[in-house]
Amino acid sequence: MRACETEVMNEGKPDILLYTAPTMNGWKPLIFLHEADVPYELSAVDFSKKEQKAPEYLKLNPNGRIPTIVDRGNNGFAVFESGAILWYLAEKYGRFLSEDPNERSQTHQWLMFQMGGIGPMMGQAMYFQRIARPNGHDDPYAIKRYVDESRRLLEVLDSRLQGREWLVGEEMSIADIATYPWARSYFWAGVDVSGLDHLNAWLARIDARPATQAALQLPKPRPAVFGQGDTEAAAAANAANYKE
Repeated sequence: MRACETEVMNEGKPDILLYTAPTMNGWKPLIFLHEADVPYELSAVDFSKKEQKAPEYLKLNPNGRIPTIVDRGNNGFAVFESGAILWYLAEKYGRFLSEDPNERSQTHQWLMFQMGGIGPMMGQAMYFQRIARPNGHDDPYAIKRYVDESRRLLEVLDSRLQGREWLVGEEMSIADIATYPWARSYFWAGVDVSGLDHLNAWLARIDARPATQAALQLPKPRPAVFGQGDTEAAAAANAANYKE
């Protein structure tokens, strides 16, 4: 990955430079950019080389995580944290965020619900099953705690989606974009979604969107996260990558 030069304007290049990787958080800005048909430059971050910890990258994202964007059209302004990135892009491009004050607030509420609940809980469910357990640290109590809480949160989504096509309003919003890659990865988190008919219908609606599906192929596809392809081999490779 090249050094990040946040103050240099690159004539002829798109405003948005996106640093990301194929993870649930990493897909969020990709989905937005593809759905909004916004040109961007993609820089894939290689975790195996610890590129997210490189000094040049840490100047943009002090937390050393993905994703991060640099807005060349705003003097190289950098934004990190996936929810903040979606919020920034929505404001910049006037997409996926209602002008109605109450709907905007509801969208931000459901965005925070994903950031503070679904992401962390499902992430821990994945960690204890997909990384800790295969590497010799089996903790049934932790697994049950995070799987059960993930299921509860998905039940909240299911209730919200009763009689609705989208989490807020009549169109897709940044709340849907943020929540979808996490909820869609229920297989990887070991969460049963049977009986959650409204949630499953919402997932199917987004599954059918070509732009979203194109975004999920970048920087490289990970079908096993969604229960597709050779999931056992993918799980073994994933666990091996995290061996100390």
